[in-house]
Amino acid sequence: MPECAYIHIPFCRRKCGYCAFVSYNRPELQGIYVEKLIQEIKSKYKGENLKTIYFGGGTPSLLEISQIENILKSFNFAQNTEITLEANPDSVDLAYLKELKRLGINRLSLGVQSFDNELLKIANRLHNGIQAINALKNTRKAGFENISLDFIYGLPEQSTDGFKNDLKKAISLGADHISLYGLKIEDGTPFSKQKFENIADDDMQAQMYLSAIEILSGYEHYEFSNFAKNGKISRHNMNYWDNEEYYGFGAAAHGYIDGKRYSNAGNLEIYLKNPLIPESEHKLSAKERLEEEIFLGFRRCAGIDTKKINKKFSIDFDKKYADILEKFQKSGHLERTKTGWKLSVEGILLSNEVLCEFLD
Repeated sequence: MPECAYIHIPFCRRKCGYCAFVSYNRPELQGIYVEKLIQEIKSKYKGENLKTIYFGGGTPSLLEISQIENILKSFNFAQNTEITLEANPDSVDLAYLKELKRLGINRLSLGVQSFDNELLKIANRLHNGIQAINALKNTRKAGFENISLDFIYGLPEQSTDGFKNDLKKAISLGADHISLYGLKIEDGTPFSKQKFENIADDDMQAQMYLSAIEILSGYEHYEFSNFAKNGKISRHNMNYWDNEEYYGFGAAAHGYIDGKRYSNAGNLEIYLKNPLIPESEHKLSAKERLEEEIFLGFRRCAGIDTKKINKKFSIDFDKKYADILEKFQKSGHLERTKTGWKLSVEGILLSNEVLCEFLD
């Protein structure tokens, strides 16, 4: 049974240039949305004592404290449950953060993206660098001891040195966790309708990524895009990479239960009309489950545990994929570990090409 829950809050004050997530500037629907969300939770949640709860978005910090409290009352969880809420620096003040802490939320994920004011303007962010710094300081004042910062690299007009400076600033401010995302301009985003003269190509993004690994050497690089200090990894996201089941609640949320992946309607009006009917459901075949285990497992920097896979899928991993393993070990993209295999740094940069070869 799932022991983790993802909750999607699809409201934003405005769309960021790079954003392809489902979000709406419809504050008048926030109240009814929370009502429908709780209706969905009460219908599908089986009462497990959850190990993690994650409020993603959108901008979950646009919710009123009473709304977050009512959502949390729908779940059973312990004092050591990791409860994460994503927040934008412009949408939280010290009083709000103290109330979040009172509710039991113990991990904040701040969407900083950059401390550079010009880059933030280009990305259509609502905050500036000072607000980002103050938001981080206020989370500490409110008593949070587990704070993650998100950064994007490859933004228009962003230099490698500027990206390095952002990371150095984050380290100096004492971030417990840092998540990095290479810019991908997706169809339908505001960026997709613009033309930029100075934007990082794949090679420059690769150099930015490699420089980040070097700068963040004091952190545990535990997944392609994630770095943690003092063991403060994202337990919720590790559940994904371990290919374990989880609930997904809210518009556009995805879940994985009883070997079945499902997604809710991304259209807000459709979700509000009936939050209990998923938009799509798919029962995974044994082959699909194995492929997902490989793809997700290799995202962890520790790699995959072949004994675990062999037992779970009744295979001999090294024998089944012998040619692929030999090929990429010789090329330097795969490395053998004590428990199995992992991607090298060079392998991470070409992970799509490497992992596609594991598809039959």
